[in-house]
Amino acid sequence: METPTKSNKVHLGRKISRIREIRGIKQDHLAIELGVSQQTISKIEQSEDIDDATLDKIAKVLGVTKEAIHQFSDDAVINYFNTFNDNSFNNGAYNAFNCNFNPIEKLMEALDANKDLYERLLASEREKVELLKKGNQ
Repeated sequence: METPTKSNKVHLGRKISRIREIRGIKQDHLAIELGVSQQTISKIEQSEDIDDATLDKIAKVLGVTKEAIHQFSDDAVINYFNTFNDNSFNNGAYNAFNCNFNPIEKLMEALDANKDLYERLLASEREKVELLKKGNQ
């Protein structure tokens, strides 16, 4: 008894559709970039096989290589995005950006230092004025 076998052929149209969706590109935009109708894009995305010339053009518009379309899988995309949760940013150069002080406190210290400097400058100018007044009398 023969059982029907599932085709091992890659469905390129479905892969193009998924890449297009991930990239946030609508069928209309892809159609305009390729100089075809939106219905043509829909037919391409329903096709299992796509000629190399068309695939090259689509890959260029999607910002990927032809090989990336052939090798695309949803599982690989999920695994790729899951690697962003490994907390590796806590090591190395990124650690230099952690603040060990309160920036507002530092700002207030600088403001107080400016006030002190201004007061000393003002006192110095008052002394000069007094000396000039005494010298002119």
